[in-house]
Amino acid sequence: MNDVARLSPQELAEACAKSMWADDNATRHLGMELVSVAPGEATLAMTVTDIMTNGHGTCHGGYIFTLADSAFAFACNSYNQRTVAQHCSITYIAPVFRGDRLTATAREVSRRGRGGIYDIRIVNQEGDPVAEFRGHARTVKGTHLPD
Repeated sequence: MNDVARLSPQELAEACAKSMWADDNATRHLGMELVSVAPGEATLAMTVTDIMTNGHGTCHGGYIFTLADSAFAFACNSYNQRTVAQHCSITYIAPVFRGDRLTATAREVSRRGRGGIYDIRIVNQEGDPVAEFRGHARTVKGTHLPD
């Protein structure tokens, strides 16, 4: 039995996240923090900076989407199977401002065959929802950890 097979589901999720984090330049460059990961779940946080604001003085929706997409990625890649986004959508609920601390929490809704559905809720520092994101995932060839 190899080392990966001996890991608990939680240990596997953490090892996959560590492997992904090392190569995820976009997530790290934007100052995101991996708060927690578990099988089919992940929470990431980010503080909105000046460069993330748009002409309305609010956070550009693309940065909120990116935070949600990163939480989605860590959640759906927690089983040591390389997984990519097949389709994503987001609904913005409330404006986000410079200095706001956003937290995106991803949870698995369904995982069957090569596909999965994940819901990600993004809240501000007060716990108020600012966006809802749904991602459809598809597994591809490869693993994060050696078999």
